[in-house]
Amino acid sequence: MDKAITDMLSEYDCKTKFDYSNALKEIIQEVSLLGLWRSKFYEYAAFYGGTSLRILYGLNRFSEDMDFTLIKPDSKFDLSPHLKAIEEELLAFGFEVNVEKKKKKMKSQIESAFVKSDTKIQFIKIKAPDSIVQHTLSNEILKIKIEVDTDPPMNFKTEMKNLLRPIPFQVKTMTLDCLFAGKLHAILARKWKTRVKGRDYYDLIWYIGQKVQPNLEHLKSRLVQSGDWPSDKNFTKKELKKLLTEKFKTVNFDDAKKDVAPFLKSREQQSLTLWNQKYFLNICSHLF
Repeated sequence: MDKAITDMLSEYDCKTKFDYSNALKEIIQEVSLLGLWRSKFYEYAAFYGGTSLRILYGLNRFSEDMDFTLIKPDSKFDLSPHLKAIEEELLAFGFEVNVEKKKKKMKSQIESAFVKSDTKIQFIKIKAPDSIVQHTLSNEILKIKIEVDTDPPMNFKTEMKNLLRPIPFQVKTMTLDCLFAGKLHAILARKWKTRVKGRDYYDLIWYIGQKVQPNLEHLKSRLVQSGDWPSDKNFTKKELKKLLTEKFKTVNFDDAKKDVAPFLKSREQQSLTLWNQKYFLNICSHLF
């Protein structure tokens, strides 16, 4: 394994299999971002979502997927050369991976791919403790999903962020106010009835703690595109408060806690005991 990777790994306080797995995923994500930089991907696209918050802004939870949006709609966008760049970059740093584009079963604006690696082989390569390697099955796969929105809602802004590892490079991302708008859209518009994504609510707390105000223009564009808001109606903080209040009434916060807990270190999990409808209504009052 390349020394730059072992140096990156040394910054994590890995003790359990879970710790090593999360650290490996995050390092693979960062090397993938480097590969995309080399392939000029950020001339066309920007990084957003939970993983961008984690890597670029210091969100204190691990994140699995890598989400990107094109700067402007392009139904003919070809992700393939950029996936090749990711694979080449990861191989160059000593990872044994396959990067596979997902075949669409139906027409969609989302281009998807997976970075896959044999977990046990990677544990051996980074010299994880024998006790962890021995309790890792040979068919366990470490998998990271990559998605690119080729028909994004507009009215968002971007900025360049510097990363210094494994070498210095830059990543284009949405600004925090637009990232917050995207997170609020996820909370308000997800159609899952029985599966609550607690990670969305953890991130909501983070944004509020950072005193970020959402970009309401971009949030409206997202809500209009998903069919959750009429295009000819204004969208204000008053409307946002009403939508969030109604949403919190429907959330099973016990399920939300179970969803996010595996992505937090044990010392972070105690804060989940605060979660209920009243708590979220209270902290969201800072938005209005």
